[in-house]
Amino acid sequence: MTEPVLINLTGKQSQIIVEVGEFAEILYWGKPVQGALENYRKSLYRPVPFGRLDKDVSMTLSPELGRGVFSSPGVEGHRDGLDWAPVFVVQQIVEIDTGVRIESVDELAGLSLTTELCLDADDVVKTRHTLTNLKAGVYQVNRLANTLPLPARVNELMTFFGRWVHEFQTARQPLIHGGYQQENRRGRTSHEHYPALIAGQQHFDELQGDVWGFHFAWSGNHRMRADVKADGRRLLQAEVIYFAGEVSLAQGESVTSPWLYASYSDKGLNGMSQQFHAHVRHRILPKEFVAKPRPIHLNTWEGIYFNHDPEYIMSMATQAAAMGVERFIIDDGWFKGRNDDKAALGDWFLDERKYPQGLTPVVEHVNQLGMEFGLWFEPEMINKNSDLYRQHPDWLLAVEGYEQPTGRNQYVIDLQNQEAFDYLFERLDHFLSTYNIAYIKWDMNREVVQPAHGGMAAAHKQTQRYYQLVDKVRAKHPNVDIESCAAGGGRIDYEVLKRTHRFWASDNNDALERQTIQRGMSYFFPPEVMGSHIGASHCHSTRRRHSIEFRGLTALFGHMGIELDPVKESQEEKQGFEHYVKLHTALRPLLHSGTTWRIPSEDKAHQIHAVVSQDKSQAVVLVSQLAMPTYSLSGHLRIVGLDPESTYQVSVIDKPENFNHIVACQPEWTASGCKMSGEWCQNVGLTMPILDAESAILIELKRVS
Repeated sequence: MTEPVLINLTGKQSQIIVEVGEFAEILYWGKPVQGALENYRKSLYRPVPFGRLDKDVSMTLSPELGRGVFSSPGVEGHRDGLDWAPVFVVQQIVEIDTGVRIESVDELAGLSLTTELCLDADDVVKTRHTLTNLKAGVYQVNRLANTLPLPARVNELMTFFGRWVHEFQTARQPLIHGGYQQENRRGRTSHEHYPALIAGQQHFDELQGDVWGFHFAWSGNHRMRADVKADGRRLLQAEVIYFAGEVSLAQGESVTSPWLYASYSDKGLNGMSQQFHAHVRHRILPKEFVAKPRPIHLNTWEGIYFNHDPEYIMSMATQAAAMGVERFIIDDGWFKGRNDDKAALGDWFLDERKYPQGLTPVVEHVNQLGMEFGLWFEPEMINKNSDLYRQHPDWLLAVEGYEQPTGRNQYVIDLQNQEAFDYLFERLDHFLSTYNIAYIKWDMNREVVQPAHGGMAAAHKQTQRYYQLVDKVRAKHPNVDIESCAAGGGRIDYEVLKRTHRFWASDNNDALERQTIQRGMSYFFPPEVMGSHIGASHCHSTRRRHSIEFRGLTALFGHMGIELDPVKESQEEKQGFEHYVKLHTALRPLLHSGTTWRIPSEDKAHQIHAVVSQDKSQAVVLVSQLAMPTYSLSGHLRIVGLDPESTYQVSVIDKPENFNHIVACQPEWTASGCKMSGEWCQNVGLTMPILDAESAILIELKRVS
């Protein structure tokens, strides 16, 4: 191609302008602009300073060292030491759904690069590359990165960090010189380095500022980096980390990067999140999933752990149904020889000593109570103390001759071994075909060490084989819901969500910790895909105790469930569970379809979360007091997202038991309610009540004629 072509991609709230000539460069990404783009192009030509190369060097969609781009290149590799600095020339532009496919070739290096760039109506960008070896000789791929530019005014990052039972924590850092990089080499999406980050102008917040959010849809090892070049230009890259020798392309073979998702908003973090939520609902989740109410769970894990007694489990199910539970799940401990976490993983056969009558009576009992039945699996894992390992020690994902550390006393199965893959599918298929199982809790409780197949590094292909196993199960059993658990929070990303229906956000059911975890997860995921359970009053992971009100309200804003033994709970506690199950059921249509708002507070001890219906006729607002109030008064609650011209009836629909006993008096509206316009709600608001630390209230607003 000789004459540059301008490509204009538009959403509702954003626009991308791409110039494609010999190469492709994004000229602009931000708020929609009007005008004759060809005439305005001149306004963006860059000067060429002294002391540098004698021509302007563009930041292309795949930066090339061979063109004189000295930042991180998009492609790194070689052919026996040759063809290591490819320079691709655009050959063709093809229109595709909501975007373009740009096909480029380097004839000398014998490589082609296909770039896909899309911007949908929900203002979410997605991009990826496919690299193909065109000539004889193996091409060793070291890196294949997705790259998107950032404007020079971006000078602050919001990043994610965490660990087991402390996921989705956020941090801020400046982006002025140098850059930021995070790597995950743990073999799954990871608790520690969730593959996302947010960039924007300094001090961007929930309601204000230009922000660009990025999510890398990959469930294995990854690298994300944001760089500031010496000339002030900025870029974001996301890529799979390939271990040595993992991707070797023979002539005609290709490798495709995962999708990088991104979204720009000039309305702060809420605007960005709402665009990602809409994309998930419209383009990732299947329509039949969106249409079906998310069943309220009871999971047996923290109730009985490995102590399985069918009669007792059926009594748990009876009491669960009485509380309004709609799906009953038997967790770890049901299969042959599984009495603790030291043995039997891989032996996916029912333990007939625990279940002498088989699983059928339990499943039928659960179904007769009107509930769906679910079962826990951890298909990718194996204990050495198992029949499976004794029969097939070669099925381990490991480097022969080395001893690797265990995680939760277990190892990983090599899914690239076809016999192992077929065995796991057969076992899953057996249970799903034999019993009326509506749901699988798919766990993965350890990080991956020495991922090798045939002695060669194979982390990338292990992740792909996991996808293929889930795909095969889904194809055979399309009506079965699957939860991605992975020790809670360990495998949560958009590529997994294309295959599953629910994430277990964390193994931590502590309501105080869950407030932060769930808030962090909400930046990229809508509430209906986030498992959020009411645990026992004594939390198993932190040893804290919380009231049923705080636990119930915290679990309300997700895909709700219960994680305990209802048989052992007091009548008072059971009444509390039933109350919050009924409350969630009543609010579920709003919570799982409405617009999420994280509302800033004048007091950092508060956390405020709201959901407003799409027609703005109804809203619920959760005000959580995470710590002691900073001041003796709690300021004002300003509620955003409503219709400014409508009038709303405001009322408290749930509050702590001691709400009226901890102060001389609470604000009058908390008892009698009040009416306010949407404009007043947003600009003036409500005087906040005073709450004890680790408690919450739930406020409802309904439009009145």
